[in-house]
Amino acid sequence: MPTYTVYAPPPRKGETASAPERFAFVRDGFHVWALLLTPLWLLRYRLWLAFAVYAVFSVALAIVLRRIGAGGAVQFISGVIVSLLIALEAASLRRRKLARKRWTTLGFVVGEDVEAAEHRFFAEWSKKAGARAAEAPPPATPAAPPMPRETPAIIGLFPEAGTPR
Repeated sequence: MPTYTVYAPPPRKGETASAPERFAFVRDGFHVWALLLTPLWLLRYRLWLAFAVYAVFSVALAIVLRRIGAGGAVQFISGVIVSLLIALEAASLRRRKLARKRWTTLGFVVGEDVEAAEHRFFAEWSKKAGARAAEAPPPATPAAPPMPRETPAIIGLFPEAGTPR
């Protein structure tokens, strides 16, 4: 069953907390679409830096392979290997992007798909929010100042001050 990491964006101006609609759920594991359509997948998730590195590396690799006289099969296999590496690290690329934008990690959730994960996460999240509100201490009332003691308290296994041994 897939595991998702949940991220909250930094609050917008005038907000104290981020709106739950803006939370991002990033699935861990292998991403098939990142393997099959690597450049489009990178652009879909707005991974501009990763796309630029991928484009430059792919062009440089193609030039090097042509210079050394590699056949078409070798060029194709090298392209598949690069796409395979991107597909294996796709979730990490998204997590790094969110971390650079100062999104906070709220937790991890397991679900069949993203809808099930969202449902499960928000059910737990609302329970915790309700529990925190119920545990909030009542407003503090001014307490009477502590009464001064005649003798200072002694901490430990020693007898009280001024008592006979």
